[in-house]
Amino acid sequence: MIKLFSLKQQKKDEESAGGNRTGAGGKKASAAQLRIQKDINELNLPKTCEIVFPDQDDLLNFKLIISPDEGFYKGGKFVFSFKVLQGYPHDPPKVKCETMVYHPNIDLEGNVCLNILREDWKPVLTVNSIIYGLQYLFLEPNPEDPLNKEAAEVLQTNRRLFEQNVQRSLRGGYVGATYFERCLK
Repeated sequence: MIKLFSLKQQKKDEESAGGNRTGAGGKKASAAQLRIQKDINELNLPKTCEIVFPDQDDLLNFKLIISPDEGFYKGGKFVFSFKVLQGYPHDPPKVKCETMVYHPNIDLEGNVCLNILREDWKPVLTVNSIIYGLQYLFLEPNPEDPLNKEAAEVLQTNRRLFEQNVQRSLRGGYVGATYFERCLK
């Protein structure tokens, strides 16, 4: 895992060595690379979130781990992949949930229904905004805008059954005909 403070120190070291606007191989950094570096340096992660960079030289692809400490999903561990394209910040990052989860706003393929990842995206929004939005989905699932319609319907009609289904999915097991891997931390 990369430490954010060491990232800031590394950036300062590069700037003092005269390499502040270059990427790997001495090429000029793209607007997306510069902006994502700024976003990462300014991150203010909640205690329930952690960022991991599989390739420390590639800031455009990283993982976010959310471990909710309250709500239906308390005790779970959910991994999201972020892919920042060259159109960033004018286009939102591509975000997928790698952990199969029983959730009204995340389908079984990992697609996430979060308005700021679609129609409400604005270039002033940052990775921090997305992280807080994803965390909020675990605290307050939104059955009004579902990707998993079955989970949304259960949440609206029978909260107790929804909670039981979430717990069964977190422990690892079947909800209906779908098997969920254990994702408790």
